[in-house]
Amino acid sequence: MTHASTVLAPPAAPPVVAPAPPPPRRGGPSFRRAAAVAVGLFLGVRLVGTLVLALVGQAGGRHPLTLLGRSWDSVWYLGIAVHGYGRLLHLRATVVSDLAFFPLYPALVRAVTALTPLGGIGAGLLVSWTAAAVAAAGIYAVGARLYGRAVGTVLVLLWGLLPHSVVLSMAYTEPVLTAFAAWSLYAVLAGNWVWAGTLAACAGLARPNGFAVAAAVLAAAGAAVWRCRGRVSHRLWTGAALAPLGWTAYVLWVGGRTGDPLGGYFEVQRRWGSRFDLGEGSLDMVRRALLHATKFAFPVTLVLVAVAVVLYALVLLERVPLPLSVYSGVLLLVVIGGSGFFESKPRFLLPAFPLLLPLARALVRTARARPWHATVVVAALAGLGYVYGAYLVVFGRAPL
Repeated sequence: MTHASTVLAPPAAPPVVAPAPPPPRRGGPSFRRAAAVAVGLFLGVRLVGTLVLALVGQAGGRHPLTLLGRSWDSVWYLGIAVHGYGRLLHLRATVVSDLAFFPLYPALVRAVTALTPLGGIGAGLLVSWTAAAVAAAGIYAVGARLYGRAVGTVLVLLWGLLPHSVVLSMAYTEPVLTAFAAWSLYAVLAGNWVWAGTLAACAGLARPNGFAVAAAVLAAAGAAVWRCRGRVSHRLWTGAALAPLGWTAYVLWVGGRTGDPLGGYFEVQRRWGSRFDLGEGSLDMVRRALLHATKFAFPVTLVLVAVAVVLYALVLLERVPLPLSVYSGVLLLVVIGGSGFFESKPRFLLPAFPLLLPLARALVRTARARPWHATVVVAALAGLGYVYGAYLVVFGRAPL
Protein backbone atom coordinates (compact mmCIF):
# COMPACT_ATOMS: atom_id res chain seq x y z
CA MET A 1 0.00 0.00 0.00
CA THR A 2 1.29 3.34 -1.00
CA HIS A 3 1.17 5.96 1.61
CA ALA A 4 0.85 9.54 0.44
CA SER A 5 3.57 11.57 1.98
CA THR A 6 2.42 14.54 3.90
CA VAL A 7 3.94 17.73 2.58
CA LEU A 8 4.27 20.41 5.18
CA ALA A 9 4.08 23.90 3.74
CA PRO A 10 6.57 26.38 5.17
CA PRO A 11 5.07 28.77 7.66
CA ALA A 12 3.65 31.89 6.11
CA ALA A 13 5.82 34.94 6.43
CA PRO A 14 4.41 37.55 8.74
CA PRO A 15 2.70 40.39 6.91
CA VAL A 16 4.82 43.40 6.30
CA VAL A 17 3.41 46.32 8.25
CA ALA A 18 4.61 49.77 7.35
CA PRO A 19 5.80 51.68 10.38
CA ALA A 20 3.43 54.39 11.57
CA PRO A 21 4.56 57.85 10.64
CA PRO A 22 5.99 59.80 13.54
CA PRO A 23 3.66 62.35 15.07
CA PRO A 24 4.08 65.86 13.67
CA ARG A 25 6.89 67.61 15.50
CA ARG A 26 5.97 70.69 17.45
CA GLY A 27 7.44 73.59 15.58
CA GLY A 28 7.56 71.54 12.37
CA PRO A 29 5.72 72.41 9.14
CA SER A 30 2.52 70.61 10.15
CA PHE A 31 2.40 72.38 13.51
CA ARG A 32 3.07 75.74 11.89
CA ARG A 33 0.28 75.17 9.38
CA ALA A 34 -2.15 74.31 12.18
CA ALA A 35 -1.06 77.42 14.10
CA ALA A 36 -1.53 79.55 10.98
CA VAL A 37 -5.07 78.19 10.58
CA ALA A 38 -5.86 79.07 14.20
CA VAL A 39 -4.45 82.58 13.83
CA GLY A 40 -6.35 83.03 10.56
CA LEU A 41 -9.55 81.97 12.30
CA PHE A 42 -8.87 84.48 15.07
CA LEU A 43 -8.20 87.30 12.60
CA GLY A 44 -11.39 86.39 10.74
CA VAL A 45 -13.62 86.64 13.81
CA ARG A 46 -11.96 89.88 14.88
CA LEU A 47 -12.37 91.34 11.38
CA VAL A 48 -16.10 90.61 11.53
CA GLY A 49 -16.23 92.19 14.99
CA THR A 50 -14.46 95.30 13.68
CA LEU A 51 -16.92 95.55 10.79
CA VAL A 52 -19.85 95.32 13.21
CA LEU A 53 -18.27 98.06 15.32
CA ALA A 54 -17.77 100.24 12.24
CA LEU A 55 -21.40 99.84 11.17
CA VAL A 56 -22.73 100.59 14.65
CA GLY A 57 -20.34 103.54 14.95
CA GLN A 58 -21.49 105.04 11.66
CA ALA A 59 -25.11 104.63 12.74
CA GLY A 60 -24.23 106.49 15.93
CA GLY A 61 -22.36 109.24 14.09
CA ARG A 62 -18.89 108.10 15.21
CA HIS A 63 -15.93 107.52 12.88
CA PRO A 64 -14.58 103.95 13.12
CA LEU A 65 -10.91 104.99 13.30
CA THR A 66 -11.67 107.40 16.12
CA LEU A 67 -13.48 104.67 18.02
CA LEU A 68 -10.63 102.19 17.55
CA GLY A 69 -7.73 104.56 18.09
CA ARG A 70 -8.86 107.30 20.43
CA SER A 71 -11.15 105.80 23.06
CA TRP A 72 -10.45 106.18 26.77
CA ASP A 73 -6.93 104.89 27.62
CA SER A 74 -5.87 104.99 23.97
CA VAL A 75 -5.66 108.78 24.19
CA TRP A 76 -3.21 108.57 27.08
CA TYR A 77 -1.00 105.93 25.45
CA LEU A 78 -0.81 107.75 22.12
CA GLY A 79 -0.08 111.01 23.96
CA ILE A 80 2.85 109.37 25.75
CA ALA A 81 4.10 108.00 22.43
CA VAL A 82 4.18 111.51 20.96
CA HIS A 83 5.15 113.73 23.89
CA GLY A 84 6.61 111.40 26.50
CA TYR A 85 5.56 111.37 30.14
CA GLY A 86 4.51 114.47 32.07
CA ARG A 87 0.82 115.05 31.39
CA LEU A 88 -1.40 115.87 34.36
CA LEU A 89 -5.20 116.04 34.46
CA HIS A 90 -7.64 117.27 37.09
CA LEU A 91 -10.09 114.44 37.68
CA ARG A 92 -12.56 113.90 40.51
CA ALA A 93 -11.09 116.63 42.70
CA THR A 94 -7.58 115.22 42.36
CA VAL A 95 -4.68 115.43 39.93
CA VAL A 96 -3.90 112.27 37.96
CA SER A 97 -0.69 111.57 36.05
CA ASP A 98 0.15 109.62 32.91
CA LEU A 99 2.84 107.82 34.93
CA ALA A 100 0.12 105.28 35.72
CA PHE A 101 0.46 103.95 32.14
CA PHE A 102 3.29 101.51 31.51
CA PRO A 103 5.86 102.34 28.81
CA LEU A 104 6.16 99.37 26.42
CA TYR A 105 3.14 100.07 24.22
CA PRO A 106 3.90 103.79 23.75
CA ALA A 107 7.51 102.89 22.95
CA LEU A 108 6.38 100.44 20.27
CA VAL A 109 4.00 103.02 18.79
CA ARG A 110 6.76 105.62 18.75
CA ALA A 111 9.08 103.17 16.98
CA VAL A 112 6.45 102.43 14.32
CA THR A 113 5.83 106.13 13.67
CA ALA A 114 9.59 106.67 13.32
CA LEU A 115 10.04 103.79 10.87
CA THR A 116 6.85 104.13 8.81
CA PRO A 117 4.69 106.95 7.42
CA LEU A 118 1.87 106.01 9.79
CA GLY A 119 0.52 108.54 12.26
CA GLY A 120 -0.29 107.89 15.90
CA ILE A 121 -3.64 106.13 15.42
CA GLY A 122 -2.41 104.00 12.51
CA ALA A 123 0.75 103.02 14.38
CA GLY A 124 -1.21 102.21 17.54
CA LEU A 125 -3.64 99.98 15.67
CA LEU A 126 -0.81 98.26 13.79
CA VAL A 127 0.96 97.46 17.07
CA SER A 128 -2.27 96.20 18.66
CA TRP A 129 -3.37 94.06 15.71
CA THR A 130 0.09 92.57 15.25
CA ALA A 131 0.35 91.82 18.96
CA ALA A 132 -3.11 90.24 18.92
CA ALA A 133 -2.06 87.89 16.11
CA VAL A 134 1.16 86.98 17.95
CA ALA A 135 -0.87 86.41 21.11
CA ALA A 136 -3.29 84.14 19.22
CA ALA A 137 -0.36 82.06 17.96
CA GLY A 138 0.99 81.77 21.51
CA ILE A 139 -2.39 80.83 22.94
CA TYR A 140 -2.74 78.16 20.27
CA ALA A 141 0.74 76.83 21.05
CA VAL A 142 -0.07 76.54 24.76
CA GLY A 143 -3.44 74.84 24.20
CA ALA A 144 -2.08 72.46 21.56
CA ARG A 145 0.90 71.49 23.69
CA LEU A 146 -1.31 70.61 26.64
CA TYR A 147 -4.44 69.10 25.08
CA GLY A 148 -3.99 68.78 21.33
CA ARG A 149 -4.49 70.96 18.29
CA ALA A 150 -8.28 70.96 18.36
CA VAL A 151 -8.29 72.43 21.86
CA GLY A 152 -5.63 74.95 20.84
CA THR A 153 -7.73 76.13 17.91
CA VAL A 154 -10.94 76.39 19.95
CA LEU A 155 -9.07 78.20 22.72
CA VAL A 156 -8.00 80.88 20.23
CA LEU A 157 -11.54 81.09 18.84
CA LEU A 158 -13.07 81.59 22.29
CA TRP A 159 -10.51 84.25 23.16
CA GLY A 160 -11.44 86.17 20.02
CA LEU A 161 -15.17 86.02 20.84
CA LEU A 162 -15.14 87.20 24.45
CA PRO A 163 -17.56 90.05 25.23
CA HIS A 164 -14.65 92.47 25.70
CA SER A 165 -12.56 91.13 22.81
CA VAL A 166 -13.34 94.34 20.92
CA VAL A 167 -10.37 95.73 22.86
CA LEU A 168 -8.10 93.40 20.88
CA SER A 169 -8.87 95.50 17.80
CA MET A 170 -8.27 98.84 19.52
CA ALA A 171 -5.20 100.88 20.47
CA TYR A 172 -5.00 99.22 23.88
CA THR A 173 -2.29 97.29 25.72
CA GLU A 174 -4.05 93.98 26.41
CA PRO A 175 -2.91 92.39 23.10
CA VAL A 176 0.72 93.29 23.86
CA LEU A 177 0.57 91.86 27.38
CA THR A 178 -1.16 88.69 26.19
CA ALA A 179 1.40 88.15 23.42
CA PHE A 180 4.34 88.22 25.83
CA ALA A 181 2.42 86.27 28.47
CA ALA A 182 1.36 83.44 26.15
CA TRP A 183 4.83 82.87 24.74
CA SER A 184 6.45 83.19 28.17
CA LEU A 185 4.12 80.53 29.53
CA TYR A 186 4.80 78.34 26.51
CA ALA A 187 8.53 78.72 27.14
CA VAL A 188 8.01 77.64 30.76
CA LEU A 189 6.11 74.54 29.63
CA ALA A 190 8.92 73.76 27.16
CA GLY A 191 11.63 74.30 29.77
CA ASN A 192 13.17 77.33 28.01
CA TRP A 193 13.76 79.32 31.18
CA VAL A 194 15.81 82.20 29.78
CA TRP A 195 13.19 82.92 27.12
CA ALA A 196 10.44 82.60 29.72
CA GLY A 197 12.12 85.14 32.00
CA THR A 198 12.93 87.57 29.18
CA LEU A 199 9.37 87.55 27.86
CA ALA A 200 8.00 87.89 31.39
CA ALA A 201 10.17 90.97 31.88
CA CYS A 202 8.71 92.47 28.69
CA ALA A 203 5.19 91.64 29.88
CA GLY A 204 5.96 93.51 33.09
CA LEU A 205 6.62 96.65 31.05
CA ALA A 206 3.28 96.39 29.23
CA ARG A 207 0.66 96.74 31.96
CA PRO A 208 0.39 97.03 35.77
CA ASN A 209 -0.97 93.48 36.01
CA GLY A 210 1.90 92.21 33.87
CA PHE A 211 3.64 91.04 37.04
CA ALA A 212 1.30 88.03 36.89
CA VAL A 213 3.59 86.57 34.21
CA ALA A 214 6.63 86.94 36.46
CA ALA A 215 4.69 85.32 39.30
CA ALA A 216 3.93 82.35 37.05
CA VAL A 217 7.57 81.96 36.00
CA LEU A 218 8.79 82.23 39.59
CA ALA A 219 6.21 79.70 40.81
CA ALA A 220 7.18 77.21 38.11
CA ALA A 221 10.88 77.76 38.81
CA GLY A 222 10.30 77.23 42.54
CA ALA A 223 8.41 74.01 41.87
CA ALA A 224 11.22 72.77 39.62
CA VAL A 225 13.84 73.55 42.28
CA TRP A 226 11.76 71.67 44.86
CA ARG A 227 11.33 68.62 42.63
CA CYS A 228 15.02 68.48 41.74
CA ARG A 229 16.17 69.37 45.26
CA GLY A 230 18.07 72.37 44.03
CA ARG A 231 19.95 70.55 41.26
CA VAL A 232 18.76 72.68 38.35
CA SER A 233 20.39 74.39 35.40
CA HIS A 234 21.80 77.90 35.69
CA ARG A 235 19.31 78.82 32.94
CA LEU A 236 16.47 78.36 35.39
CA TRP A 237 18.08 80.76 37.87
CA THR A 238 18.72 83.25 35.07
CA GLY A 239 15.12 83.10 33.85
CA ALA A 240 13.77 83.48 37.37
CA ALA A 241 16.00 86.52 37.95
CA LEU A 242 14.95 88.15 34.67
CA ALA A 243 11.18 87.63 35.07
CA PRO A 244 10.33 90.45 37.53
CA LEU A 245 12.83 93.01 36.19
CA GLY A 246 10.51 94.85 33.77
CA TRP A 247 7.69 95.55 36.21
CA THR A 248 10.06 96.32 39.10
CA ALA A 249 12.19 98.67 37.00
CA TYR A 250 9.23 100.81 35.93
CA VAL A 251 7.72 100.96 39.42
CA LEU A 252 11.08 102.09 40.84
CA TRP A 253 11.54 104.60 38.00
CA VAL A 254 8.18 106.19 38.74
CA GLY A 255 9.07 106.22 42.42
CA GLY A 256 12.32 108.01 41.68
CA ARG A 257 10.56 110.54 39.47
CA THR A 258 7.95 111.31 42.13
CA GLY A 259 10.47 111.44 44.99
CA ASP A 260 9.17 108.32 46.75
CA PRO A 261 11.18 105.35 45.41
CA LEU A 262 9.05 102.61 46.97
CA GLY A 263 5.62 104.19 47.19
CA GLY A 264 5.52 106.74 44.40
CA TYR A 265 4.00 104.51 41.75
CA PHE A 266 1.30 103.23 44.11
CA GLU A 267 0.41 106.82 45.03
CA VAL A 268 0.02 107.61 41.33
CA GLN A 269 -2.37 104.66 40.99
CA ARG A 270 -4.23 105.65 44.15
CA ARG A 271 -4.99 109.05 42.65
CA TRP A 272 -6.60 107.23 39.73
CA GLY A 273 -8.73 105.32 42.22
CA SER A 274 -6.80 102.07 41.71
CA ARG A 275 -5.49 100.25 44.75
CA PHE A 276 -5.54 96.76 46.20
CA ASP A 277 -7.98 96.78 49.13
CA LEU A 278 -8.88 93.09 49.36
CA GLY A 279 -12.12 93.69 47.49
CA GLU A 280 -13.57 96.40 49.73
CA GLY A 281 -14.04 98.81 46.84
CA SER A 282 -15.59 96.16 44.62
CA LEU A 283 -18.06 95.13 47.32
CA ASP A 284 -19.03 98.76 47.85
CA MET A 285 -19.70 99.16 44.13
CA VAL A 286 -21.88 96.03 44.15
CA ARG A 287 -23.81 97.26 47.18
CA ARG A 288 -24.51 100.65 45.60
CA ALA A 289 -25.53 99.04 42.32
CA LEU A 290 -28.02 96.77 44.06
CA LEU A 291 -29.55 99.66 45.98
CA HIS A 292 -29.70 102.16 43.14
CA ALA A 293 -30.33 102.11 39.43
CA THR A 294 -27.16 101.56 37.44
CA LYS A 295 -25.81 101.39 33.91
CA PHE A 296 -26.26 98.29 31.80
CA ALA A 297 -22.52 97.60 31.77
CA PHE A 298 -22.40 97.12 35.53
CA PRO A 299 -24.56 93.98 35.88
CA VAL A 300 -22.87 92.48 32.82
CA THR A 301 -19.50 93.12 34.46
CA LEU A 302 -20.70 91.46 37.64
CA VAL A 303 -21.81 88.37 35.72
CA LEU A 304 -18.57 88.16 33.74
CA VAL A 305 -16.41 88.37 36.87
CA ALA A 306 -18.54 85.70 38.54
CA VAL A 307 -18.12 83.45 35.48
CA ALA A 308 -14.37 84.01 35.66
CA VAL A 309 -14.36 82.82 39.29
CA VAL A 310 -16.23 79.64 38.30
CA LEU A 311 -13.85 79.04 35.39
CA TYR A 312 -10.86 79.40 37.70
CA ALA A 313 -12.35 76.79 40.01
CA LEU A 314 -12.60 74.47 36.99
CA VAL A 315 -8.99 75.27 36.09
CA LEU A 316 -7.94 74.10 39.55
CA LEU A 317 -10.16 71.01 39.44
CA GLU A 318 -8.76 69.99 36.06
CA ARG A 319 -5.21 70.46 37.37
CA VAL A 320 -4.09 72.82 34.67
CA PRO A 321 -0.27 73.15 34.92
CA LEU A 322 1.02 75.34 37.73
CA PRO A 323 2.30 78.33 35.71
CA LEU A 324 -1.05 78.73 33.94
CA SER A 325 -2.96 78.40 37.21
CA VAL A 326 -0.77 80.96 38.96
CA TYR A 327 -0.88 83.40 36.06
CA SER A 328 -4.66 83.38 35.70
CA GLY A 329 -5.11 83.28 39.48
CA VAL A 330 -3.03 86.42 40.01
CA LEU A 331 -4.94 88.27 37.28
CA LEU A 332 -8.23 87.23 38.86
CA LEU A 333 -7.04 88.22 42.33
CA VAL A 334 -6.11 91.70 41.08
CA VAL A 335 -9.55 92.09 39.50
CA ILE A 336 -11.46 90.95 42.58
CA GLY A 337 -9.25 92.55 45.21
CA GLY A 338 -8.58 95.83 43.43
CA SER A 339 -10.69 98.97 43.45
CA GLY A 340 -10.99 101.39 40.57
CA PHE A 341 -13.19 101.47 37.48
CA PHE A 342 -15.46 98.49 38.07
CA GLU A 343 -16.71 98.24 34.47
CA SER A 344 -13.10 97.79 33.26
CA LYS A 345 -12.59 94.55 35.19
CA PRO A 346 -13.56 92.19 32.32
CA ARG A 347 -10.98 93.95 30.14
CA PHE A 348 -8.33 93.31 32.78
CA LEU A 349 -9.20 89.60 32.49
CA LEU A 350 -8.70 89.45 28.72
CA PRO A 351 -5.08 88.28 29.09
CA ALA A 352 -6.22 85.45 31.41
CA PHE A 353 -6.74 83.03 28.52
CA PRO A 354 -6.04 79.89 30.64
CA LEU A 355 -9.47 80.44 32.21
CA LEU A 356 -10.93 79.38 28.85
CA LEU A 357 -9.20 75.98 28.81
CA PRO A 358 -12.09 74.09 30.49
CA LEU A 359 -14.56 75.66 28.04
CA ALA A 360 -12.33 74.86 25.06
CA ARG A 361 -12.01 71.21 26.07
CA ALA A 362 -15.75 70.92 26.65
CA LEU A 363 -16.52 72.54 23.30
CA VAL A 364 -14.18 70.15 21.47
CA ARG A 365 -15.92 67.18 23.07
CA THR A 366 -19.30 68.63 22.10
CA ALA A 367 -18.17 69.26 18.53
CA ARG A 368 -17.11 65.64 18.14
CA ALA A 369 -20.35 64.27 19.56
CA ARG A 370 -22.87 66.89 18.42
CA PRO A 371 -21.37 69.29 15.84
CA TRP A 372 -24.61 71.23 15.48
CA HIS A 373 -24.73 72.03 19.19
CA ALA A 374 -21.17 73.33 19.12
CA THR A 375 -22.01 75.51 16.12
CA VAL A 376 -24.95 77.06 17.95
CA VAL A 377 -22.78 77.79 21.00
CA VAL A 378 -20.09 79.50 18.89
CA ALA A 379 -22.70 81.53 16.98
CA ALA A 380 -24.29 82.69 20.23
CA LEU A 381 -20.90 83.71 21.67
CA ALA A 382 -20.10 85.60 18.47
CA GLY A 383 -23.40 87.47 18.52
CA LEU A 384 -22.98 88.42 22.18
CA GLY A 385 -19.36 89.49 21.74
CA TYR A 386 -19.95 91.57 18.63
CA VAL A 387 -23.08 93.37 19.81
CA TYR A 388 -21.93 94.00 23.37
CA GLY A 389 -18.46 95.12 22.23
CA ALA A 390 -19.96 97.63 19.81
CA TYR A 391 -22.32 98.87 22.53
CA LEU A 392 -19.44 99.42 24.95
CA VAL A 393 -17.34 101.41 22.51
CA VAL A 394 -20.06 103.44 20.80
CA PHE A 395 -22.73 103.99 23.45
CA GLY A 396 -21.26 102.91 26.78
CA ARG A 397 -20.46 105.81 29.04
CA ALA A 398 -18.34 103.80 31.47
CA PRO A 399 -14.58 103.55 30.92
CA LEU A 400 -13.81 100.57 28.74
